[in-house]
Amino acid sequence: MDSAGPGLFPPIEPFDSGMLAVGDGHQLYWEQSGRPDGTPVVFLHGGPGAGCAPTHRRFFDPAFYRIVLFDQRGAGKSTPSGELAANTTAHLVEDLEPCAATSASAAGWCSAVLGQRLALAYAQVHPQVCRGLILRGIFLGSDAEVDWFMYGIGRFYPEAYRAFVEAIPALERDDLLHVPPADRAGPRHPPRRGAGLEPLRRRLLDAVAEPGHRAQLLRDRFRRAAGADRGRTTSSTGCSLEPARCLARVEAIRHLPAVIVQGRYDMVCPIATADQLHRAWPEATYDVVADAGHAALEPGIRRALINASERFKRLG
Repeated sequence: MDSAGPGLFPPIEPFDSGMLAVGDGHQLYWEQSGRPDGTPVVFLHGGPGAGCAPTHRRFFDPAFYRIVLFDQRGAGKSTPSGELAANTTAHLVEDLEPCAATSASAAGWCSAVLGQRLALAYAQVHPQVCRGLILRGIFLGSDAEVDWFMYGIGRFYPEAYRAFVEAIPALERDDLLHVPPADRAGPRHPPRRGAGLEPLRRRLLDAVAEPGHRAQLLRDRFRRAAGADRGRTTSSTGCSLEPARCLARVEAIRHLPAVIVQGRYDMVCPIATADQLHRAWPEATYDVVADAGHAALEPGIRRALINASERFKRLG
């Protein structure tokens, strides 16, 4: 039986892959699979820090699509692993442009982008080259979303949450976002090191394996993505981290076909944010999976994502 679950396209291997220098010391792993002359589609993994997996190629028909995957800064096979310097939403958006430069289609280099917040941010900054969006598990980085993940989710997963915070000094647990990161650790904050970054959607639930390492990574990445600088960090292209601005910029992409896939019981990215996005963007198809949570490979989520990628063939 297929361990990734039924309904996916058959396993495939990349026909091309490599490392791409994007500046600031970062090297990104990238790969292409499927049909070399097919309609390009980009899969953006969750984050921060998740990385791509072979299963992600299988959301798309390899006989139709040229499937582009890459590991974002500090994630997966990209180097340096876990690096937070020069690693913001703005940097990640700009990293997609080298892919666009290699495309043969000047009218729109990607038929669709499947992803989460980064996909939305990229389309808003570069609506002229993105021809459609498949969005899943919406997270905009608001105070309420971050507070929920850092504190509220423990009401539903108390065992995992205890494991998550046990490695943090008791006096610091009321303000998890502002515990000094490992690279500024001192006598009161010994460095916590471990293996590579884990997907955000699994951070808390997997914390029991290496609680100290994952707790440190979670705080560091959230502080960068949604901490003290939230709402003030803007790139030269206008990619703001402010949730209200993100919703306001829907006007720039209102004309694009889009599908929002959301699990009703998503504990990582609660449905209220997806509902907020759809109210700002009623033209987008809103697919609420009644019996699903957050993971892309849950049967209902998987089915909805594949159905969307099949519908998007008409954009090619």
